Amino acid sequence: MDRRRFLLASLAGVLAQPPAAEAQARIPLVGVLAFGKAATDTPADQGFRQGLRDLGYVEGRTIVVDYRWAEGESERYTALVADLLRVSPDVILALSVSALPALQAATTIPVIVATMSDPVRDGLAASLARPGGNITGLTLLSDDFIAKRLQILKEAMPSASRIALLHNPRPNATIPAIYESAATRLGIRLLVLETRSQADIERVFSAMGRDRVQAVLLSQDPLFTEERRRIAELALKHRLLTMSGETGYAVAGGLMNYGPSLFDNFRRAAVFVDKILKGAKPGDLPIEQPTKFELVINLKTAKALGLTIPPSLLARVDQVIE
Repeated sequence: MDRRRFLLASLAGVLAQPPAAEAQARIPLVGVLAFGKAATDTPADQGFRQGLRDLGYVEGRTIVVDYRWAEGESERYTALVADLLRVSPDVILALSVSALPALQAATTIPVIVATMSDPVRDGLAASLARPGGNITGLTLLSDDFIAKRLQILKEAMPSASRIALLHNPRPNATIPAIYESAATRLGIRLLVLETRSQADIERVFSAMGRDRVQAVLLSQDPLFTEERRRIAELALKHRLLTMSGETGYAVAGGLMNYGPSLFDNFRRAAVFVDKILKGAKPGDLPIEQPTKFELVINLKTAKALGLTIPPSLLARVDQVIE
């Protein structure tokens, strides 16, 4: 082969090779919107990371998880979403429904939410079986579950007739009405106390004595998850029974929690991420509902409150904290 033919052949070989950046497959990027401060010890975070490991993903090697933390301020979500969109994530996981208003800007990116209440009623999905749009995931609440929490609290203290509901109001929220309906059936007067910040938590607990409140229900909200230890301390200080739907509330010192496992919901959320990364459309992935509910009671807290848990209720407990 003469020198000219050799150079042409060599050049053709170089041109046939893809650039190095293209030769290496792009690592999928998952953007995560979280309400609280940077942490990796929450049930949601632990569950999601475990779900990714179960599916064979290795963070930093086969998948990148990029967090944005609102640090307890929902108004920060808009800026966080804009910042996240600049890195072009393949899918966004919202750890709380409180991020959804800001995510309206992400209409072309699949969004997974693992803490929905009634996505059809709330206008997030056309149906559970076929959501349509770009949002899918799992529910964490149901009307029956909400009523059951109030019923269990009444069982723990049959004499309770005045119960407060700590509620962080959200757009189009229907949760208080569901609680009020259940309270009416149980002969309970329900006081809905709007609680939007840590300062509000201190305020409403101080006011409960004047209102002769006997027990407290916590609505599902990232604020109450973030402040669960402080709420447990205030409840004990004011001698109030408390019931939460949040995983880990009783472990943090609260009296009891009842609901689906947050860890399991977010472990399952990893499956949705995997399906979307493999080509599935979020609008075609059915929204799933939890099938397992756990009742956890802290007997140490009950003793400090001078409360004896009825044997009929103890027989149904999934976990006892002593």
